[in-house]
Amino acid sequence: MARGVSTKLLTTLPQEYSADWLERIDRRTKLWRAILPRIQRLEDDAGGSENLTHAKRSLCRRAAFLELLCETQEMRFTAGEAADVGAYTQALNSLLGIYRVLGIERRPRPIKRLREHLELANSPQVSP
Repeated sequence: MARGVSTKLLTTLPQEYSADWLERIDRRTKLWRAILPRIQRLEDDAGGSENLTHAKRSLCRRAAFLELLCETQEMRFTAGEAADVGAYTQALNSLLGIYRVLGIERRPRPIKRLREHLELANSPQVSP
């Protein structure tokens, strides 16, 4: 089954890049409401953002965007609109690959032992 004429989605790089651009966007936008909670859940399932490598945190971000792409195609399909089955399949396969790297099972956050908590509580506070 032919998909029709293929078009490439082109983009240009911004003049200045900031790694925390997603955290700085307006929290009232649909993008923020759709993406950041997904990233948080993925990072929590992987053991918490403070315990993840940069690569795994990056994969959590990419997985959240791929989830959104898949759900957008699914919503179009269920609404009776034209959906790009090839793009959907490619996004879903890519998402599955990221999930395999991150692990599908939830990982608990490392728990500090009682001794560690007591040592932290009894340590002298350093003031600036």
